[in-house]
Amino acid sequence: MKIKSGGQNRMNMLFFLTIFFLLYGGMHFCAFLKTRSALAFSTNTGIYLGLFMLLMVLSPLIIRFSERLELTFFARLMSYIGYTWMGVLFLFFSASVCMDIYHLLIYLAGTISHKNLSFLIPSVRLSFYLPLIFSLIIGIYGYYEALDIRTERVTIKTRKIPEEIGRLRIVQISDVHIGLIIREGRLNRLLREIKKADPDILVSTGDLVDGQIDGLSEFAGLLKEISPKYGKFAITGNHEFYAGIGQTLDFTEKAGFKILRGEGTTVAGLINVAGVDDPQRKTYGLYKGVSERELLSKLPIGKFTLLLKHRPLIDKEALGLFDLQLSGHAHKGQIFPFSLITWLFYRHTVHAGHLRLVDDSYLYVSRGSGTWGPPIRFLSPPEVTVIELVYDEKHQYGNKEINK
Repeated sequence: MKIKSGGQNRMNMLFFLTIFFLLYGGMHFCAFLKTRSALAFSTNTGIYLGLFMLLMVLSPLIIRFSERLELTFFARLMSYIGYTWMGVLFLFFSASVCMDIYHLLIYLAGTISHKNLSFLIPSVRLSFYLPLIFSLIIGIYGYYEALDIRTERVTIKTRKIPEEIGRLRIVQISDVHIGLIIREGRLNRLLREIKKADPDILVSTGDLVDGQIDGLSEFAGLLKEISPKYGKFAITGNHEFYAGIGQTLDFTEKAGFKILRGEGTTVAGLINVAGVDDPQRKTYGLYKGVSERELLSKLPIGKFTLLLKHRPLIDKEALGLFDLQLSGHAHKGQIFPFSLITWLFYRHTVHAGHLRLVDDSYLYVSRGSGTWGPPIRFLSPPEVTVIELVYDEKHQYGNKEINK
């Protein structure tokens, strides 16, 4: 096991925080300028608005310190205010950029055509109110979309499960982010969908928890009520390390999951299930030097092999050694147009849905079952994924046919 120095870990975290606050602070600065230009408010109003925006920029840190001080009510209140504001601000900023691009196109069109097209450009005030109204409407819609958990169904025909079993139902949850916002109400919605799916095996592909998880043992009890015939398996995501790996492993085990950290198992002699840690473990000095190829090579040959891996990244050395990789992490961007960024980042694989890799290896990426940060989703509803493995003598490998 390699151990990184505490100084290196602090440098990595400082770099991440610096980039985050520069970007988030920059969005607030742009919003402030647009608001002042449109409304021409007084100096006093500008000071109050500036102080409020500074509070919102710092809200993630305030929430984190409030959790550590066990000020749970205040932390939850700040979470709803701060992260809802984050979602609405992102929508406003995105819509404002689109409006600025429209202004630029009209200006260029007028310059090229030598015509006065200024009548096509909305006033400064209207150019402010249109993105504002859009962001508020989408924010409200997105709050309810985040509650609308969809069941996505994938049917895989394969001869790698026993003929006498005929059908095996695997249910995947991912990126639930149980914490200050995802609590009993939202968790019960998710559990109802899982129970309706009636899984033979339940898997969690990382980020089951979010942030500090003190006082969440009751939610582990709710998860433990689900008891599939062939068990429950989980892996770590990046947030398991952010929240404290010791606490999160304890929570996950109390919820009834067997945690796979660079290990695999054959479930009831039916299928192989293997899982790996999220790469975030390296930042925390918890690197385990087992490769996916080494891990998968040790599993029985001829059985359907399921690989659980939080991020939708493919290890080319492992291709052909698993039938299906289940991942999450990207949330399909959670709030459009952020999905364009996740699509670009995972352009070599896929940020949501399924992808054929080679004849005998496939990838399915969940949109996630909860929310991170803003309790909002737009054009990316949460999901519970039901994977049906159906015995078929004609199909040597999985996913010759996928029905959704």
